[in-house]
Amino acid sequence: MAEDFEAAVEDGLRLSRRIYFGKDRAVAPPPKPPLAMERSAGHSYLPACPMLYAVIGNPEIVDNPDVPSYQPHVHGRCDPPALIPLQMNGISLDVDCYLDTAFVTVSASWRVHCVMSSRSCDCRLAVPMGEQGSILGVEVEVPRKSYCTQLIAVENESSTEKIDGGTNISVKLRWSQKLMYHDGQFTLNIPFNFPEYVIPAGKKITKHEKIQLNVNSGSGTEIFCKTMSHPLKERLRQAGKLGFLYESDVLSWSSSDFEFTYTTSSIDTYGTVLLNPPSLLDVDRREMFCCYLFPGKKQSGKIGLYFEFKALPEISLHAINKHDYRSKTRLVMVFRREVVFVVDISGSMKGKPLEDTKKALFAELAKLDPDDLFNVIAFNGETYLFSSSLEPASAAAIENATQWIILNFVAGGGTNILHPLNQNLLFTCQAIEMLSDSRNSIPIIFLITDGSVEDERQICDIVKSQLTNRKNVSPRIYTLGIGIFCNHYFLRMLAILGRGHHNAAVDVDSIEVQLGRLFARASSIFLADIAFENVDEIDDLEVIPSGIPDLSSGSPLILSGRYRGTFPETLKVKGILPDMSIYSVDLKVEDAKETPVRKMLAKQEIELLTTEAWYSDNKELKEKVLLIANMSVQNAIFSEYTHVILLETERGKISADSATVTKVSSKDDHNKKEESKPQKILLLHNTGLGFGNLSATAENISPGVGVAKLPEAAEVVILVAVVYAAVEKMVMGKLSHASGDLHALRDSKRRPRQTSTLREPPESLDEGVATRILESRC
Repeated sequence: MAEDFEAAVEDGLRLSRRIYFGKDRAVAPPPKPPLAMERSAGHSYLPACPMLYAVIGNPEIVDNPDVPSYQPHVHGRCDPPALIPLQMNGISLDVDCYLDTAFVTVSASWRVHCVMSSRSCDCRLAVPMGEQGSILGVEVEVPRKSYCTQLIAVENESSTEKIDGGTNISVKLRWSQKLMYHDGQFTLNIPFNFPEYVIPAGKKITKHEKIQLNVNSGSGTEIFCKTMSHPLKERLRQAGKLGFLYESDVLSWSSSDFEFTYTTSSIDTYGTVLLNPPSLLDVDRREMFCCYLFPGKKQSGKIGLYFEFKALPEISLHAINKHDYRSKTRLVMVFRREVVFVVDISGSMKGKPLEDTKKALFAELAKLDPDDLFNVIAFNGETYLFSSSLEPASAAAIENATQWIILNFVAGGGTNILHPLNQNLLFTCQAIEMLSDSRNSIPIIFLITDGSVEDERQICDIVKSQLTNRKNVSPRIYTLGIGIFCNHYFLRMLAILGRGHHNAAVDVDSIEVQLGRLFARASSIFLADIAFENVDEIDDLEVIPSGIPDLSSGSPLILSGRYRGTFPETLKVKGILPDMSIYSVDLKVEDAKETPVRKMLAKQEIELLTTEAWYSDNKELKEKVLLIANMSVQNAIFSEYTHVILLETERGKISADSATVTKVSSKDDHNKKEESKPQKILLLHNTGLGFGNLSATAENISPGVGVAKLPEAAEVVILVAVVYAAVEKMVMGKLSHASGDLHALRDSKRRPRQTSTLREPPESLDEGVATRILESRC
């Protein structure tokens, strides 16, 4: 997909050389596309910022819309279409950070500078996002029409208006993403690196760039700015809050990503509990809470594995006076590692998926210390073991394991997860008993697969039974799902039962990165078996996820939940340290006045609740599906039980006394309003990951073959047009007319999707389950 996209942009830049800008051009013409060999050496045409492209199928329409150059006629067509990057007129970036989540709004305008004024073309929007990015909304304004919040796959047949040459297009994008956390430092990174060929031609064109950033740590502790990529000017400083602004007319657009890093003044583990009442549209009428724990800058002890870091000097002089960072180092005590890798080597893993998995596995094995224990299990229809027991991670053992993997990791056969997982748990439990005297280790299982199996719920039941019966610290389960044929909700359920985490490598190019992140989190656990102590008086308490994960030094822990009654003024949280001593911390409970808790946690809750809905029985399914769909509609987050709607609005002529829905079109005469014609609603396909594909697994189809890919966090999001999610009948009991239109469109355009043994929701639940949600398919 990435190679095809780059090739299309390369073709577009070649076509753009036909455009004549006159003798007085303020910017250089588009650069000569590099040779394929040069591109492979590091140059890339994948967007590193929001980009808008003209989709050119007929090359003869390419010309300057203002000054025709009368180029020679071009025969033939571009198949696939070429993509010409449009010149950008202005850009504004607005970011609000709460805890570990950033809400990003980008407003930009482009001009179709490469198509004759008498011709038209489609336009495509590409949005690279930061860590775990998720599209929340898109709005597009063109002359006489507007589109809101539609995200559409490239191959979708829904039609939208073509854009005339010379048209100015205004776009507003909204998405959420996570802040990266490492060594006590938060990092916000937003793709904001614009290539030279989007700079508009002409000396007199004003190029305006604006960046606004607000940070709310939620803890009330002082925030210290460490680095910033752009010249931000501080305009707000309060306890736990910072505000910055940058605004300027520029000669060229930003040539680097926007990056901002900061730390807080807290040294030890800290956190808070935020309370939030249910909204008027919530199906679940219980109160909502958010509990977050940050590792802090210092964790130390007498037993365990220690990592040493040199603390960097803070920018704040106050911080340097308060803590002598220049002379201190920090020690982080973590549990010793006992790791078992369980890897799918079925026929569908052949080629790049298995090769990248091996590379990632070699990298993680090299990070083990001699005192760690490990094993490797490969499975397809059979099971292959590196060793009959856990092995010390000596240099010789790692080398033997590497050679064993090279010899035995040969793709072939089917997928059978239950047998190796049972053996894996047996080995791990035996290791716990053998190492009962050390008492400072947590056995960890890494399961890597790209397929679905029929007995997934049975596997969850068996795993749940084995983990529940353990007297000591139970094994943790970390899962990595590759592609879209595996059931990510099954893998997430295993992770919940094992108090671990699940990552999805929907794009096979991200296997190494995703496995590395899982291993880094699992390798830095310093507080395990976390539980709430003083919650006996709280009625109907539900914690999401039900199995509370461990706290790692490299990542925060954020939990949510629902309850009835009165929450205590202080929440006592306890856990086990690597020396098996009990650690307890008191978290202050306060109302979430300025933190959008519901919006911040919506994506996490929808994923976890969908996982529980998949695993639950029929009685619980109906209630959970209603709750998930309701949260999806309210928070503009996609789910498996909602659909995406396109809302196209066509504006008519100016009227002084229109009774229809209107928009003020003149600052001088507020009585003149612009008529809006009836809105056009189109149903698009469900954009969820799905619940696995048994047929594709049985046929050993490799991930990404023959199907459209879903986006990774930092992968390019392809948008052909924009959409609005309508139909809230299920939630509000209204818009029944729109709901009827929705069902008619759904019945005519919906494609059946092969799934595993998912029990689909009753047909009555499908009414009005459409969303404001945004997530796109590539």
